[in-house]
Amino acid sequence: MPSPAERYAAAKARQRRDRSELGRFAASLDFPLDDFQLRACEAVEEGKGVLVAAPTGAGKTIVGEFAVHLALATGRKAFYTTPIKALSNQKYHDLVRRHGVANVGLLTGDASVNGEAPIVVMTTEVLRNMMYAASTTLTGLGFVVMDEVHYLADRFRGAVWEEVIIHLPESVQVVSLSATVSNAEEFGDWLAEVRGNHEVVVSEHRPVPLFQHMMVGTTMFDLFAGNRVNPDLLHAIRNAEQRGRFAEDARRLGGPGGRRGGRNQRDRTAPRGFARGGRPGGGATRAEVVEDLDREGLLPAITFIFSRVGCEAAVGQLLAAGTRLVPEREGDRIRRHVEERVESLADEDLGVLGYWDFLEGLTRGFAAHHAGMLPIFREVVEELFTEGRIRAVFATETLALGINMPARTVVLEKLVKFNGEAHVDITPAEYTQLTGRAGRRGIDVEGHAVVQWTRGMDPMAVGGLASTRTYPLRSSFRPTYNMAVNLVAQVGREVTRELLETSFAQFQADRAVVGLATQLRKNEEGLDGYAEAMHCDLGDFREYARLRRELADAEKDGRKAKAASRRAEAVVSMEKLRVGDVIRIPAGRRAGWAVVVQPARTAKGAPTGPGVVTEDKQFRRLTLVDVPEPVEAMAHVSVPKHFNPKSPKSRRDLATSLRIATPHGLEDAPSRRGRRDVTAAESDHVEHLRRQLRDHPCHECPKREEHARWAERWWRLKRETTGLQRRVEGRTNTVARTFDRICEALEALGYLADGGTVVTERGARLRRLYSEKDLLAAECLRHDVWKRLDAPGLAAAVSALVHEPRHEEADVSPRMPTDDVADAVKAMERLWSQIEDLETEHDLPTTSMPDGGMAWMVHRWASGGRLDDVLRGQDMAAGDFVRRCKQLVDLLDQVGDAATDTELRRTARKAVDAVMRGVVAADRLD
Repeated sequence: MPSPAERYAAAKARQRRDRSELGRFAASLDFPLDDFQLRACEAVEEGKGVLVAAPTGAGKTIVGEFAVHLALATGRKAFYTTPIKALSNQKYHDLVRRHGVANVGLLTGDASVNGEAPIVVMTTEVLRNMMYAASTTLTGLGFVVMDEVHYLADRFRGAVWEEVIIHLPESVQVVSLSATVSNAEEFGDWLAEVRGNHEVVVSEHRPVPLFQHMMVGTTMFDLFAGNRVNPDLLHAIRNAEQRGRFAEDARRLGGPGGRRGGRNQRDRTAPRGFARGGRPGGGATRAEVVEDLDREGLLPAITFIFSRVGCEAAVGQLLAAGTRLVPEREGDRIRRHVEERVESLADEDLGVLGYWDFLEGLTRGFAAHHAGMLPIFREVVEELFTEGRIRAVFATETLALGINMPARTVVLEKLVKFNGEAHVDITPAEYTQLTGRAGRRGIDVEGHAVVQWTRGMDPMAVGGLASTRTYPLRSSFRPTYNMAVNLVAQVGREVTRELLETSFAQFQADRAVVGLATQLRKNEEGLDGYAEAMHCDLGDFREYARLRRELADAEKDGRKAKAASRRAEAVVSMEKLRVGDVIRIPAGRRAGWAVVVQPARTAKGAPTGPGVVTEDKQFRRLTLVDVPEPVEAMAHVSVPKHFNPKSPKSRRDLATSLRIATPHGLEDAPSRRGRRDVTAAESDHVEHLRRQLRDHPCHECPKREEHARWAERWWRLKRETTGLQRRVEGRTNTVARTFDRICEALEALGYLADGGTVVTERGARLRRLYSEKDLLAAECLRHDVWKRLDAPGLAAAVSALVHEPRHEEADVSPRMPTDDVADAVKAMERLWSQIEDLETEHDLPTTSMPDGGMAWMVHRWASGGRLDDVLRGQDMAAGDFVRRCKQLVDLLDQVGDAATDTELRRTARKAVDAVMRGVVAADRLD
């Protein structure tokens, strides 16, 4: 129990807090602040930067909202940055409701609303671009809230977060909001190093407890029983595995288990997943899972399906099953709401967008949510689900990133996803972020995470995923061409090097070096000890040991060269053999006489040995294991023209002919080819080393072998130490060295001059280009690649810089709309090839190739085509097309700013207007 003095101090602290801005902010909320929220907000009010790491749904955004409140109260500006536009839109609406539309602005790649307001919500890239452009909007900036700051680990866009943190003025307080990471203290130490006064607030407490389950068939089991995986779950899975083959056979034959019975026939105690006509692998159908969750009171639920097609299919399956999760009257209200939201879309576009199934699902209380949907469709789903008006959403993992869509239950259909390159298991961090959506604060007393068991899924592995708490934040930072020219222009090359060495990437590398350096010091002490132990009074034993090692290496190299030469000769000798040649196989289990029936050949670029029939009537194909040295024909037999090595009779007949033709008395004879001796030069070198060794004073030492043992240990430790030194050198100043190589490449192309210290006119153009292919865009401007194009043609050609096809959509020869566009794309590919050669020469990561896969679609759209005409026969989803068009508009804007040719600037503006229409411009910001 607290002492009277402690209670008095706590009461005085509460009084001070109540009179502070934090007190006024807390009073405006309809719930009390948690301890971690209070600690973080107090740090912000004290003028400190703060890192808040807490589970999804814990309420860490409250700290960001307090920073916004404090900015307004003190007459300063606050920028609220997010990783994705959908989250920016959502946060914009939240802040408008709290502070009024006049006080809040929104800046994303394709939208600008009240950008000079005291509070501006923006994507992180927009803030980075404003800083490099020295925008006046930064004047008076007091706070930057970086929501989802753990996104800096993203290998494609994560570097932007570090750029912003490093380059923001010191006067700006940074409030970083992160999911739970296991190295929050390390990240906080880096923030304190680059930003100054910084506090780390970590909370691992979930305000709504999360219960983990696995669903076997239609029966849900707790994943854990105490501190171990539930034995009942393991028993149910064993039974399901054993019954699986029988149930599959029964379904195939139309017998029992092949058709689902009525609802009242369900066995709620047995895992009947195989007998329910469920998904492949033994799971219940999606309609059954949703109905079961509804019956158990576990809706609303988000089911994560790592496939866009799967999400859409789930909606279709629930429609086919007649599932309804909301009353018809509510469905009618939802229908009217959706119709109001999409009234800006042309009627002819709605069909191609899959609108009618989308609407029907919503009126029944369920929907899909994925990046391939039209943005306005996704926003409608987010609004209705957040308001509790729809009860089930089938989503890809993109929904887990920041968007505030909590549910009572999260369902995972599988634990494997496609990462763009391969199907991989989800990580503990991804599992935590996905299941973190379960449990709505202030609504649910508990949240539920359900993993659907399918055949082959290991419940112990699921338990490991659910219980792992180690997922460190790793930097993905690396300098880019645009970053290099902007920083050189602003602060000079040397200062830029120093700035880049303060990156989190270098901070982590340096911390890793600390451990290596400690080991290095131990090794160097060990080397001194070994050197003392091998000391010889007769001479320098280290030199003598070096001669011994050099001699051993020379003899070893000679043996290796000799063996390699013999193998090469063996391959050549096998290639010379012809059908009917009789040879003696010198080694291996097949040693003995054989007759060649198939010559050696090359398959898939690799040589394959000849096929032979052996004395014991077996067909074999020879390898270097059988023939480690050259062979030659010792006799010849006639082999039938259509000899079939698979025929036992044919092999028997040929083996008889072989025995007759075998030369007698040669069974133990060596090969007729003389063995090649080592070259004279090799022999002379070895002999010279032996003479030096014999002449060395230490050769006569009576303790020579004892000294030699210590010397061998010294050499082994020396090799290890040299390797450690290379690793330390490789990790030290890595970011700065990459920057130096970028500057050298830019100087070679004329974007920098005077040893990379001056930005040229070309470099000034590159400063305005923020694309992932920034240098390629600048080279296209430099070489007038786009000068002859009209607005649709320019949009089509520039789309090759933003289009990144999904793995299955890649087209090696995409359709081009006009000859001019085709010529432009070919010119872009030639420039890309030159850039790639330059990057390889300077040991830099290579720029990805331009892809004209959407050039035809963009040209048709920019020419005024209808959406259904544009997407007809294409593999691209409407949502992907819209997203790429918005990225294209952003880049066309940059091209218009960077171009020096007046006509090209005018064409770029026209291209922006031509692309930004219809569904592309349909996002709602009000």
